[in-house]
Amino acid sequence: MIVWAALGLLCLRLALGQSIPESDPATQPPAAQGDLLFLLDSSASVSYYEFSRVKEFVGQLVQVLPLGPGAVQTSMVHVGSKPTVEFPFDLHHSGAAAQGAIRAAKQLMGDTNTGLALALAKEQLFTTKAGARPGVRKVLVWVTDGGSSDDALAPMQALKDLGVTVFIVSTGRGNFLDLSAAASQPPEKHLRFVDVDDLQIIVPELRGSILEAMRPQGLHATEVTSHSFRLVWPPLLSGDSGYYLLEVAPSADPGAKQSRHLLGNETSLFWDGLEASTTYKVVLVPESNLQYLAPQTTQVTTLEEEVSPARILISHSKTHGFHVSWAPTPVGVIRYEVLYGPLPGGEAQLIEVPATENSTTLDNLSPNTTYLVTVVAIYRSGREKALSAKACTQEVASKIGRLYFQSLGPSTVKASWDSAEGDVRGYQVRCRRQVGAPSLLSVSPQTHSVILTGLAAGTTNHVCVMPIYQSHAGPRRCQTVRMHPVTPAPEYRPT
Repeated sequence: MIVWAALGLLCLRLALGQSIPESDPATQPPAAQGDLLFLLDSSASVSYYEFSRVKEFVGQLVQVLPLGPGAVQTSMVHVGSKPTVEFPFDLHHSGAAAQGAIRAAKQLMGDTNTGLALALAKEQLFTTKAGARPGVRKVLVWVTDGGSSDDALAPMQALKDLGVTVFIVSTGRGNFLDLSAAASQPPEKHLRFVDVDDLQIIVPELRGSILEAMRPQGLHATEVTSHSFRLVWPPLLSGDSGYYLLEVAPSADPGAKQSRHLLGNETSLFWDGLEASTTYKVVLVPESNLQYLAPQTTQVTTLEEEVSPARILISHSKTHGFHVSWAPTPVGVIRYEVLYGPLPGGEAQLIEVPATENSTTLDNLSPNTTYLVTVVAIYRSGREKALSAKACTQEVASKIGRLYFQSLGPSTVKASWDSAEGDVRGYQVRCRRQVGAPSLLSVSPQTHSVILTGLAAGTTNHVCVMPIYQSHAGPRRCQTVRMHPVTPAPEYRPT
């Protein structure tokens, strides 16, 4: 109905000879301009398959970016024992060219020395030799399986102190707190935990976030938390042409103003020690030796004192359900919303959980299916914080119908069984001997018998056969085998 109403209004204007208003260019956001560096884990901790999926993901990100000397430039650095530059910023001027170079990249293997790679990234982002440009926004996208052989937090903080916006995509089980500290703030906007097979899901959103971080702006705040923010501004001065006076004061209490003097070549400053849920007025005064430059102002409101859930635990997995719990339980939450749906691309369902609880059981699920589970904390302030995890239901398991034996000698039997139902991946045959060491045999799903030897005469032995499925073991079938005692030959007595 809305579409037809809009078309009717358009036809009416044309019939009356009215011109159609054009969009005002002044209302359009400025075009993105910046240097974008991809940091890829190319070490031996990543399988060849995982590395190929990550390359495909990065290629999708750059495919439609506005690449060029006056827009976005991109470069790529490998993380390995020694960092390696795949291509510099000024080499590829189209998404197709950059995507082709990314696809052709070879995995380095070796250690995961992320700290060394970040030190190289710092040089790449801020040197014209690597094709980087002064005065444009800097963005780093680090794709990792979560681990590092050396310290990554200190060199990452050095990059953020220089005004670099850091996005992190973790495809493994990286430490949430460490990666949250490494990413730009707040982490819910700059940190993603995604399975390597689901990376394409976040491509549109992450691409939009990258472009937004690269739009030219005046004085503004980034990485806003409850007690801090980072102030960023364009380069208005040089190191020898003047200095900056930066003033920060609560809007409700201008007398509590704090001031700092900064060098003329600085373009960002991290300011902490602030009050939560407070609006601050920020004034940047460029003091130039050459010309008058007008002060720049902005207002920044710090976030509420909120702690979001940091861990999701999946337990008690069965064929048609599993249990979901999360921690910690933040103050200020009015309820939780748990969204879950089968992957890939299945319909999501939602249940609400009271703020006093931190767990729920999801039932009536399909067996042998992977689900994406997202826990969303809804705060009194209206803000939402989400955390996701993948969970799998178990396959429908079948018990083996019959287990039977055939004697092949005084100490040897053949154990045979009927095949189990379902997608059996193999069988395990365990034999506990009354005399001698136990044994465990693993056989293919097509094999339904084994030869058991070393069973002493006159002993009772316990044999179990268990079907193995993709995610779990099925119920076992057990039976005892009694070996006949050795009957001594009758003694010969000559007559």
